[in-house]
Amino acid sequence: MKLTQTLAASLIAVSLSAAAEDPMTVNVSRISMDVANKIAMATITSCRAEGIPVSVSVVDRNGIIQAQLRDTIAPPVSLEISYKKAYTSVMFNVKGSGLEGRANSPLQSMNVNLAFMAGSVPIQAGGKLYGAIGVSGAPDGKDDEKCAAAGLAAVIDDLEML
Repeated sequence: MKLTQTLAASLIAVSLSAAAEDPMTVNVSRISMDVANKIAMATITSCRAEGIPVSVSVVDRNGIIQAQLRDTIAPPVSLEISYKKAYTSVMFNVKGSGLEGRANSPLQSMNVNLAFMAGSVPIQAGGKLYGAIGVSGAPDGKDDEKCAAAGLAAVIDDLEML
């Protein structure tokens, strides 16, 4: 009987020490609204320099919009598409151009927010995923993605320092 009690007490002690090592909360790094707006404006500015009116969405790591802009004459539908591109990029933590092969996958029909196409980049810095940038409005998604990368470039040095 004593052996069983000793064994049970040992198992409880090990369980409690393992549980004590696991944190009860998780700290998640987020970019501020000002940084999200800076990314969005830098993205628009980059596409304007190429003569391309676009919409841009900056989402957090959960795919929730932090900033969203539509250039004056960008097509209204580009706003929703930019969000879907950003959402997809952050959910898979990859550029949109890296997901084009999945366009006909069952995932596309299961989630209406997914857009497996070029035009987005994840916001990654210092080993952390902060969110993603999605752009729509250019004749080619690769041009959208180039503008998204320019938006990220406007803040990446500062994010890397965090």
